[in-house]
This record gives sequence, structure tokens and C-alpha cells, in this order.
Amino acid sequence: MNKEKTLEKAVAILYDDSKNTAPQVIASGKGVIARNIIETARKAGIHIQEDPNLIELLSKVPIGDEIPVELYQTVAEMLAFVYRINNTYREKREKLRS
Repeated sequence: MNKEKTLEKAVAILYDDSKNTAPQVIASGKGVIARNIIETARKAGIHIQEDPNLIELLSKVPIGDEIPVELYQTVAEMLAFVYRINNTYREKREKLRS
């Protein structure tokens, strides 16, 4: 039996509404590069969203480019989810400090 090795992929996006009109791809890669992107995000406390279909589409966007209009809705939903998680953790940390 021939087992095909799964190649890990990762894409990092950044949305800075003071500089861009849409989220921008800031890193993208597979294998070792993907693992480095993921590890860097984890160390920085950045939420990692796993969505193979979205990764496949975002990995085609050149680094430095904004995401295409066709992905706005999907990425907006993902960012809304991440913002909710960040707010939840922030609120929990603040309660613990009180």
C-alpha cells in the first residue's frame, strides 16, 4: 500500500484598515515554511484557523497582495470568529486580574 504524505500548508493574513482596503497575505508556504508560520503564530498568541479549502485558495494569492474580492465574505466570517475568540480571552484575563 502506498501512503501519500500530507503536505502541510499555511497562509498568514493581516488586516490593517488604516493601510489596506482588504486583508493582505503576509506569509505563505508549505512543509517547513508552513510549520514555521504556524509556530510563529502560536508563539505570538495568534489564533490559528484550520480550513484546508480556504488555505488552498489563499495560497494562490501572492505575498503582499490583498485577498481577492471573491474571498471577502469567507475571510470576513473567519476574522469575525477570531475577533470573538480574542475578546472572550481578553475578558477572561481581565476577570482573573480583578
